[in-house]
Order: sequence, then C-alpha cells, then structure tokens
Amino acid sequence: MEYPRGYDFFRARTVTTLNGAYGRAILLLEFTLCPLWCCGMTKDLEMYQNILEANRKGHAVALATVTRTEGSTPGRIGFKMLVFEDGKILGTVGGGENESIVVAEALDAIRTSQARLKTVEYGGRDVGADEPICGGSSDIFIEPILPSATLYIFGAGHVGQALAKLAKIVGLRVVIIDDRVEFANKERFPEADVVLVTDYKDAKEKLKLFPNAYVVIVTHGHKNDFEVLKSFVECDLNYIGMIGSRKKVEEIFKALEKDGIPKRLLKNVHAPIGIDIGAEAPAEIAVSIMAEIVSTMRATRQPGSSENP
Repeated sequence: MEYPRGYDFFRARTVTTLNGAYGRAILLLEFTLCPLWCCGMTKDLEMYQNILEANRKGHAVALATVTRTEGSTPGRIGFKMLVFEDGKILGTVGGGENESIVVAEALDAIRTSQARLKTVEYGGRDVGADEPICGGSSDIFIEPILPSATLYIFGAGHVGQALAKLAKIVGLRVVIIDDRVEFANKERFPEADVVLVTDYKDAKEKLKLFPNAYVVIVTHGHKNDFEVLKSFVECDLNYIGMIGSRKKVEEIFKALEKDGIPKRLLKNVHAPIGIDIGAEAPAEIAVSIMAEIVSTMRATRQPGSSENP
C-alpha cells in the first residue's frame, strides 16, 4: 500500500482515545504534521477542532482517510472526512455514492469501536447510476475516535465526592448522576465534566456510554442501587461496581436474577466494590474504588487487546 510518509507511525493504534496527555500529544502530532504528510488540506484545522469539541462533549466521531489510490479516483491520498454520530460529515474522501458507503462504515466503526480499512471501487458495483466511471480504487482507513475514558458516578454523596476528585487526578472524564439537586451540583462537584440531576431509572435514556466507560454505583439507597445496576449491567463497559455489604449485594443479585438478568453478567460486577484495604472513611473507600478501576484500566491495555483505557 502507498501510505503518506510517516502515516504508519501515528495510525498504528486500533482505536483512538483522547485520554490524558498521551491522547492529546498524539492529536497534536497529527495536527502538526498531517498538513505536511497529507497534502496540506485547508480543512484540517476545522476538522481537528471538531474532534476536540466532540471529545469535550462526550461524543464519538470517526476519521476516514484515503491511504491508497489506484487508477483514476476522485480522492487523493490524504483526503480526510470526519463523520459525526448523527451521520453529518466534514471534509471529503472523494464524494459521490462511495462516500455514503464510507459514512455507513464510519458509523459502524463508532458503534463497534473498531477501526477498519475499506476498499472502494470506482467503475464497479459501488458506482451510482448517475456517476462517472473513474476506473480506479481507493483504500480508506476509518478510525473511530472515542471520548476520553469516563467515570460515571451514580450517587453524589461523600464517597462520590471524594471519588470524583481522584478520578480527575487519574485523568478520567467525570459524570455525576443523582436525583437530588442539593447534592448533584457544580458547587459540590467543581471538577465534574457533567452533573446530571435525574431519577436513576431514567438515567440510561439520558446517557450514552461507550466501552471505555467506568460505572460506579454509590447511591443513597438499596432501591436506587438496584435500579442503576439493572439499567447498566447488560452494557458493554470497562468496569461496573456497586457499593454495599456482601449481604446487600447477594439480595440485589437475587432480585436481578428474578428479573431475568443472566448470572454470567452479574459475575462481571465488582461488588462489594473496591480493593480490600480496610477502608472505612469515604475518602478511604474512594481510594479503594479508584485502585480497582486503575487495575482494570491496566488490564485492558495488555498486549493483544484493544486500547480501551
């Protein structure tokens, strides 16, 4: 394949995440060098600004880049197109019917968090009835760019407050969810990226969690813990944990099984939550939880696994 000079270096990873200094350094490298390696396209600045803005808001996008061309094609090596979750685009990989095919592939890449290489043909089955036949082909690398790894803390009490501070130190994006406005507010959680006041049973409809999400359940009641765990235990997450004694955990698990939740999914729940360090005070419990989350983060970065920090 004919890749732009230096392309292999910054496209070596399977899934891009903008997590902490590493992700921002990679993005800065791409932004700085890409105009030199990829034909100096004038849309690059706007494109990367949109990537950063999507990351800040917790949205995923996909970046499609032409990496090889053969014969006559409408797009050249280095052409880029940014695809948003709603199907809107910025930039181009050549236009026409083939571009809509790339958009569909990009949306699937976002959904599955998996990069892929798509070959499109100009002059064969991918050409629309009204399009000119170019007679060439292009390889387009489609890279999902997920939001920074995010910790969703259900419960804005003392443990949640301490955990939010630790999460920001570690470099996680923080979302606080509680049904009490007097607890869930920016005054109590100035470091939080998002503070959401909602009934716990309605939270899933208002949140979009990606695989690089960590969920901690530390609400102010067993019923609330049950509702949150029931809502999210079937989601594909890096981590889900629930606070409580072994007796409480056993009771909630039995109730969930009666509601049809498979036992195999409950085995993935970290409950009682946290590493056993003899923690008692809220801050100590938060340390034990964060230690378990960091342990999970490192496990997901082992060789051969996807990079889902």
